[in-house]
Amino acid sequence: MGKIVTGAQFRKMVISGANYLENNKEYVDSLNVFPVPDGDTGTNMSMTMRSVVKEVNMITTNNLEDIADAVSKGALKGARGNSGVILSQILKGFSSVLVDEKEINTKLFAKALKEGADVAYKAVTKPKEGTILTVIRVMAEESLKIAKKTSEMEDFLKDTIQAGEEILKMTPEMLPVLKKAGVVDAGGRGLLVVLSGFLKVVMGDESELSFEFDDTVPTDSTDMPTVDYNDLADIEFAYCTEFFVININKKTTEADIDKLREQLMGLGDSVICIGDLNLIKVHVHTNEPGVALTHALKLGEINGVKIENMLEQNRALKIQNEPEQLKPIGVVSICAGQGLADLFRDLNVDYVIEGGQTMNPSAEDIAKACDKVPAETVFVLPNNKNIVLAAELANDLSRRNIVVVPTHSVPQGITAAINIDPEASVEDNKANLIAAIGTVTSGSVTYAVRATSIDGFKLKEGDFIGLNEKHIIAKGNELQDVTIATVEKLLKEDASTITLFSGTDVQEAEADALVEKLAEKYPDLEVACHKGGQPLYYYLISIE
Repeated sequence: MGKIVTGAQFRKMVISGANYLENNKEYVDSLNVFPVPDGDTGTNMSMTMRSVVKEVNMITTNNLEDIADAVSKGALKGARGNSGVILSQILKGFSSVLVDEKEINTKLFAKALKEGADVAYKAVTKPKEGTILTVIRVMAEESLKIAKKTSEMEDFLKDTIQAGEEILKMTPEMLPVLKKAGVVDAGGRGLLVVLSGFLKVVMGDESELSFEFDDTVPTDSTDMPTVDYNDLADIEFAYCTEFFVININKKTTEADIDKLREQLMGLGDSVICIGDLNLIKVHVHTNEPGVALTHALKLGEINGVKIENMLEQNRALKIQNEPEQLKPIGVVSICAGQGLADLFRDLNVDYVIEGGQTMNPSAEDIAKACDKVPAETVFVLPNNKNIVLAAELANDLSRRNIVVVPTHSVPQGITAAINIDPEASVEDNKANLIAAIGTVTSGSVTYAVRATSIDGFKLKEGDFIGLNEKHIIAKGNELQDVTIATVEKLLKEDASTITLFSGTDVQEAEADALVEKLAEKYPDLEVACHKGGQPLYYYLISIE
C-alpha cells in the first residue's frame, strides 16, 4: 500500500478488522479467565465492530473524515460489555484525530492510536493494568517511536502489532488471575486481531472483506435514515423507495454498483446503496421511484420492492401528533429468562431488555429501550457488571435522562426495583438504591467449560461450580451439594432470607428438593425458589 492510507483504503481496513475478529471470536472468548459458559469478550467486541461496519456502509463517499465519523458513531451505538465499550472508546479517540484529514500516514496513525488509548483510559473509573488498556497504551507509545523510524505503512503496522504482542504476553504477570488461569488478556487479544485485519489490507490481502453476517445489509427500517414528517413543506422527495437487486448479471462489476449509487443520488436524497455482487440493498427518497428501479434493473433482478408515500404518512402523523406525556421516573431492567422478566414487570419495571450473560445489550439497545419509556428520568438496572459501562454510554444516545444504578446481579436488580420510590427525587432515589443493593449478597451456580486451576480449585470440564460476584467458592459433581455449599459460603450472620432463581435446566422437583434441604439446614431463615428461566446458570442466589 505504500506510505499513506486513503479514505477508501481505511474503509477496507475497518471492514477487514471487523470480519477477522468475527472469524476468531470463539478463540478470544476462550481466553476469558473464568471457565464458565458465558465468556463473551470476543463476542462483545465482534458485535461492537459489526455496528461500526454497519455505520460505515451507510457512508456513500470515501471521504476519510466521514468514514472516521461513522466508525466513532457505530462503535458508540454498538458498544456492549466492558471489552466492547473500551474498544468503542479506543475507536472514538482514534477517529477524532482524523478530522479534516484526507489521508493517513504513519505519524498520524500513531497519533490516533495514542488518542485512542487516552480516551479509553478516561472512560474507565479505575483502570486496571494487564488488560486491553495496557495493550493499547503500550502499543500507542511504541507506535510513536516506530513512526519516527519508518514511513512505510506495512512496516509500521507490523512493528506496532509486534509491540502489542509483546505486552500481551506480559499481561499474566500483571494480573495474577490471568496467570492462574494460564491465559493472556482476552480484550487485548481481540484488539490485536482487529489491527491484524487492518494489516491484511495494507499487505494487499482482501480475504476478510466478504462479510457473511446479516448486519452488513440492514433490513430493519430503524437502521435507515429518518425523515421529519412533522413539517410537510420539508419533504422535497415524496416516495420512500426500498428494494433489493438479486441474481446480479455476470457482467456487473463493483464499479456498476458505485455508478448506481451516483444515479440514485441524482434522483433524490437519503440514499443507501450497499452490498456486493451477490446482493444489493437500495433505499432512496425520490419523486421518481420508477426511474430508480429502471437504473437498478440494468444490474440484475428486482426483489422486495417497497414504495411508501411520505406525504400521506405526514398527514396521518399530523393528526396523531400530540405532546408526549411524561411521568417523572421510569425503570428499565436487563435480564435473561422469562421468569425473571415477569418478576421485574410485576415490580413495575417499565421495560425489560432481554440480555445478560452471553447476551450483553449494546449502548444503542439500552438507549432505544429508555426512549420507549414515557418518563423524564429513566433508571437503568444493568444487573451485570459487564453491562454497566454500556448503560452509562447510553445517555449520549437517548433523549431521556438516564441514571444507571450499578447493579451487578439480578438479585441486586430485584432489590433496587422494589425500593424505587416514584414520589422521591432522582437524587434521593439513586442514593437509596445504592444503599439497598449493598445489603444483597449474590451468588450463582453453573458448570466449568474447561479444565483449569483457579481460586484454589482444580476443575475438570463439566464440574458444577458455585460463584460469588468475583470468585469460584465451591465445586463438585452433584448440583444440589454444590448449591448448598455455595449458599453456606455466602451466608452472613445477619441473614434472614435465602432466595433462589432456577434456570432452564432445573426441573421443578429438583428445585423443591433443594428448598426442602436448605430449609432443614437453616430453620431460622426463610427459603424460597422462583423459576427464573435463565440460561447457563442453574441457580441465581440472593441472600439478605
